[in-house]
Amino acid sequence: MGAGHDTVAAELVRRARERGGDAVVVDMLALLPYGLGHALRRFYRGSVRHFPWAYAALYRFFLRPGPGRRPSGTPLARLAGGRLRELAERTDADVIVPVFHLGAQLTGHLRARGLLAVPSAVLVIDFVAHRQWVHPGNDQYLCLTDDAARAVRRSTGVPARTCGPVVHPAFRAADAEGAVGWRRLFDRYAPGRTPVLLASGAWGVASHLDSTARLLTGHGFLPVVLCGGDGGLRRRLSRLPGVLALGWVTDMPSLLHAARALVDNAAGQTAVQALAAGLPVVGHRPIPGHGADGVRAMAARGVSETAEDDAGLVAALRRLTPEGPARRARVADGRALFRADPLDVVLALARTADRATAERGGG
Repeated sequence: MGAGHDTVAAELVRRARERGGDAVVVDMLALLPYGLGHALRRFYRGSVRHFPWAYAALYRFFLRPGPGRRPSGTPLARLAGGRLRELAERTDADVIVPVFHLGAQLTGHLRARGLLAVPSAVLVIDFVAHRQWVHPGNDQYLCLTDDAARAVRRSTGVPARTCGPVVHPAFRAADAEGAVGWRRLFDRYAPGRTPVLLASGAWGVASHLDSTARLLTGHGFLPVVLCGGDGGLRRRLSRLPGVLALGWVTDMPSLLHAARALVDNAAGQTAVQALAAGLPVVGHRPIPGHGADGVRAMAARGVSETAEDDAGLVAALRRLTPEGPARRARVADGRALFRADPLDVVLALARTADRATAERGGG
């Protein structure tokens, strides 16, 4: 669902191989039979792009945390159980790390019923661990914040630790090698204007991007819009004077280091990459459901701000884009979110399982 899950999985693979191990990335939706995964992805993408009110209703019914019983994603997820078990056996896996909520439902279901010998450590990549992330059958949870970890422990009784987001080390470098090139492009395109990124995710999902871009242009900023893979959105926004619309960006660390702030609507991977790069984040017009909850949770944690209206957005950017105490404080709070490498916990869990298996065999 989008590129955030894939990006986190790829970084975990890189870290595992850096330590001399290996990892295999599995698309949970591809494990579902009868093309259900493909249909589910198309439905979700269509909902958030064209019928956000429908996705908001589904989120409230199925996913939003809170009291009361609601339908579970386990019946859908367990359709992939046989394929996951076969894959775990074939690859001789030591541990499984779901980074997608249906994967967490599947491993929790299998572990609770003794159908999966491999331990599971769920990496919750959202700021809010909604209902479909949590299942008491999993062995360990790794969360972005203390609040999320506490919520998981309360609802499942499963150990949950705070590790912070998972991003490539290039985002946390003092500066990125290609940032100079981006700054030159900004200066040529709109001399003297402050570059501000507008995120829309991998699918180009955002509300009223054109009006937000015109608002920023009118107040002396250079809106740099991340259109993801949506070519139509990029062409439409490119027609607006003073707006720089980008397609798929392959060097995000450099771009983030070159900009002065990120206007975010989903609290997803782009937002945490910005925090790692020392870029202030302002939530504005969030997408419904997990996006809105995540944007609020980020602000409550103190790592970002929210702008409820146009005036609030302009005021926040004028305060956070220049060098000064407000910017330094926000950057420091964002970088403090990155606490530990979740792979340390994952590997420790695998070693514990290996020892237990060896002891049973020896007995």
